[in-house]
Amino acid sequence: MADRRAEDNAVVSGQPQKTIADFDPPGKPKRNKYAFACAILASMTSILLGYDIGVMSGAAIYIKDDLKVSDVEIEVLVGILNLYSLIGSAAAGRTSDWIGRRYTIVLAGAIFFVGALLMGFAPNYAFLMFGRFVAGIGVGYALMIAPVYTAEVSPASSRGFLTSFPEVFINAGILFGYVSNYGFSKLPTHLGWRLMLGVGAIPSIFLAVGVLAMPESPRWLVMQGRLGDARKVLDKTSDSLEESKLRLGDIKEAAGIPEHCNDDIVEVKKRSQGQDVWKELLLHPTPAVRHILMCAVGLHFFQQASGIDAVVLYSPRIFKKAGITNSDKILLCTVAVGLVKTVFILVATFMLDRVGRRPLLLTSVAGMVITLALLGSGLTIIDHHEERIMWAVVLCLTMVLAYVAFFSIGMGPITWVYSSEIFPLQLRAQGCSIGVAVNRVVSGVLSMTFLSLYKAITIGGAFFLFAAIAAVGWTFFFTMLPETQGRTLEDMEVLFGKFYRWRKANALLKQKKQAGHGDGNNNPNNPHIQLGTKGVAN
Repeated sequence: MADRRAEDNAVVSGQPQKTIADFDPPGKPKRNKYAFACAILASMTSILLGYDIGVMSGAAIYIKDDLKVSDVEIEVLVGILNLYSLIGSAAAGRTSDWIGRRYTIVLAGAIFFVGALLMGFAPNYAFLMFGRFVAGIGVGYALMIAPVYTAEVSPASSRGFLTSFPEVFINAGILFGYVSNYGFSKLPTHLGWRLMLGVGAIPSIFLAVGVLAMPESPRWLVMQGRLGDARKVLDKTSDSLEESKLRLGDIKEAAGIPEHCNDDIVEVKKRSQGQDVWKELLLHPTPAVRHILMCAVGLHFFQQASGIDAVVLYSPRIFKKAGITNSDKILLCTVAVGLVKTVFILVATFMLDRVGRRPLLLTSVAGMVITLALLGSGLTIIDHHEERIMWAVVLCLTMVLAYVAFFSIGMGPITWVYSSEIFPLQLRAQGCSIGVAVNRVVSGVLSMTFLSLYKAITIGGAFFLFAAIAAVGWTFFFTMLPETQGRTLEDMEVLFGKFYRWRKANALLKQKKQAGHGDGNNNPNNPHIQLGTKGVAN
């Protein structure tokens, strides 16, 4: 009888009965596997730079012996690729807007392939420098386009995770470079370094094949007026069809396409050869764009000025200065550096969308300041003692590994994630190319002067200098960088523009979000039942 009465009440209410499971919070959406695959393929371009950085640290030792060149020439050889890459990164913004993000990735791989072969067959120093020039252009293209494409294809829920992939592959490339050094070091000197450099052409082949399976960026498709194609890509790369529609609406608004326009092909007003973009970025930026540009440039500057390339490129010399004299042991230590970098960057990829950008970045840079200061102290102590001090050697080795771990868990990936997600759609390619240009200039200057720097102020003094720069960077990040976790790409201009007063804008966005969730009881389409309210019709 009681069961019958319950059924009658359910019929009267006009609603189906609820079970306990209906009151559970909604589960976390699964990662989009298609977007995941696209991010991996695009990020493979970054392995080119990583391999070059890693392999040159060891190859430089054998190049110096084989070609009989000076320390200054080695400095220039190692660091010049970063300056050559400026040509590629400067051209990549315009190229990717012209031929698309996908074919720009193919172009990057093809150029690096040629450069790696030229370096591998180089008979002398001048020819080797020409190979570095060609490879550098390919690296510039790759550095700019990989994070841009990945940010544009990723759903907001996993954008940090996916956009950190380029940094993951840079670290994987560095590790492969170190392993290549160790593997080919047993060969005759004149052959070993040429194989180390020439093998770098192999990843380019896989890249060219893999890119055929990638879709074009939905944002680039919208900018070309191809709404139908963009809709198909967004449906595949979004967590739900509702999110796909919202993303398409945001992109259309940013591209100046009316909301009611839903044709597969529409006409989009083209910018006159990118001149308007550069005016908006550099000559007449809004407060929001100026703030965004400051944050992007600051991130790229401090990432390199805090000494990461000095540690990675010249780690064999650092270990030698620390008292490790056996060549095999030195190269094994560099492999350990590459392994630690790769492991910790993988940890960071899973934390970016859970912990947020700011906490990871500030923790990372604080750790870098401490480890650089301790590394400088250890090297200074070793410099001032003729006998070998074992605890100081262990301290130096430990601090090198700790430094690259702290770098990889925050500063490394967040620089690329953050700078690629904050620019408005129409300014994104050029804005990111400016960031990459700053990154490569600072890296190039550091790489080309490190040996001269440590001879001038001692190797310990050089790392004290890097620690001081990293401390200034921490202050800049704490003051100027707002949290972007969970924000849509097209919402960034609301968050930026207040400079060091960005917290007020962040609080307003949170209030709006809470207000949107707070009216759930009044929304007839809200699928979640509110406990403590009547669930039957009056």
